[in-house]
Amino acid sequence: MKLPRRKFLHLAAAGAALPAVSRFAWAQAYPTRPITMIVPFPAGGIVDAVGRVLAERMRGSLGQPIVIENVSGANGSIGTGRAARARPDGYTIDLGVAGTHVLNGAFYSLPYDVLKDFEPILPLETNPIVLYARNTMPAKDLIQLIDWLKNNPNKASAGIVALGPHLETALFQKQTGTQFALVPYRGGATQDLVAGHLDLLFAPPDQLALVRAGSMKAYAVTSDTRSALAPDIPTFAEMGLPLLSFSAWTGLFAPRGTPRDIIGKLSAAAMEALADPAVRSRLAALGTEVFPREQQTPERLAALQKADAEKWWPLIKEFGIRAE
Repeated sequence: MKLPRRKFLHLAAAGAALPAVSRFAWAQAYPTRPITMIVPFPAGGIVDAVGRVLAERMRGSLGQPIVIENVSGANGSIGTGRAARARPDGYTIDLGVAGTHVLNGAFYSLPYDVLKDFEPILPLETNPIVLYARNTMPAKDLIQLIDWLKNNPNKASAGIVALGPHLETALFQKQTGTQFALVPYRGGATQDLVAGHLDLLFAPPDQLALVRAGSMKAYAVTSDTRSALAPDIPTFAEMGLPLLSFSAWTGLFAPRGTPRDIIGKLSAAAMEALADPAVRSRLAALGTEVFPREQQTPERLAALQKADAEKWWPLIKEFGIRAE
């Protein structure tokens, strides 16, 4: 049967509109089942803890549970790669950090683009990296520590627990002209430092309680200004090493192509969680600082990625720093 031209065009237009309408209805109904949050590091670490605090609170806003899936390996690139390949339907998101969504792009040949294959949802929290040392280290401050390391080449050891701290450790060696062994750890580096089996460790500020207890020392922080968590610890910039200024951050991402309406719902749920005093208290106990509300946007997270890539990628190449 031959359709009249006008009826044919009407049906064709209606058919073409169906995918857009169905996508709109799909986004409006979202979520109708549990959401998976990929955490690209082992359970029990600070990133995993942030993810679990956030997921628990977001459940109330979204009406669906968020299931944590720890997919570790290759400094987070395996789990992040799984997120990049996931369907862009809002049911798989990932908890990214500067290491997974910036630094890995310079350290590895990846089957995905850390800057282009994800939709930023929002930045969550930021924290500096602290240079810790065993409590029997004779140096009283950073200047004395550098002198001690220069006078004792290759006699000290530093634990490597993640890509950001690895980069800071390698740059510290380059900037100070010191030499010491780098020892990769999957876990337990802090315990070895307290026990005196390690000399140095760049790690997040969640270990500061051990410094206050006298179990180890802290010489400097990588933030631009002194941390509110430890205002007595100087910054590297204060001590003449501004290149070591670096603040780690954590953000939520979705696979590229995830509808904007869904990104908006996830962002709103995360913002509501970050405004909860109980959530903020738990994150503060981990040594992190929540981004100001006006910065909790996809655009701010994308800007963080871009700025860190522009700063660190050339330095990684210039200094020939390699992932272990």
